[in-house]
Parts: sequence; C-alpha cells; structure tokens
Amino acid sequence: MGELLPMPSFGDLFTDLRGDDRTMRVSYHPERAVVVLSLWRGAVCRGSFRLAAEEAGRLRALLEAIEAAAVPPAGGAAAGGEVTPEATEVVQTGDISGTARRVAPPVTPAPRVA
Repeated sequence: MGELLPMPSFGDLFTDLRGDDRTMRVSYHPERAVVVLSLWRGAVCRGSFRLAAEEAGRLRALLEAIEAAAVPPAGGAAAGGEVTPEATEVVQTGDISGTARRVAPPVTPAPRVA
C-alpha cells in the first residue's frame, strides 16, 4: 500500500450500514495538512483517500447539504401522509472530466496446447 502515517489523536470512526465489521476512519494529520479517510473491513485497510485540509470545508458543505435534504420538514409528512422531498440543485465545483479514466490492459492471448 502507501506510506504509513501514525494514528493521530484527532479523528473518528464510523460504522457501515451493511455491517460485516466495515468501518470508515477519518483522521487529521496537522503536520501534513491532510485529512485521511480510510475504509476498513475488520483489521484490514481496504482503501484510503488523502484530502487536503483546505478542501475539508467543501466536503463539509456537501455533507451539510445532504443532511439538510435528508431531514423531513418541520411539519413532518405532507397531506396524504407522504413526505415530499425538496428539489436539490446539483452544483459542479470543479472539472471532473477525465479524472476517472481507466484504460483496460492489453489482451494477451492464452497459449493453445494441443
């Protein structure tokens, strides 16, 4: 995997809704100005993402918008007992074209045995 950083004293642990001992750890490393999000299954780290600390505000704003959209209105359910979701606007904050481009490896033919 990548470089190992010591576990800082500032962070939190979140449990996945699916269970199976899946967790997400969030830790802040002030010496590098990095927030690390890591996905765990038991004691094994399955992946990590390093977010520049200066981008944390943008992530927080997105999570706050999601939280606000998920909370039912003060009146509760609308007439008829249904909860009416508010329309939310999708805002693109950066150019994401081509950032997830993945190229398939070349196809190598399997040797034939007679």
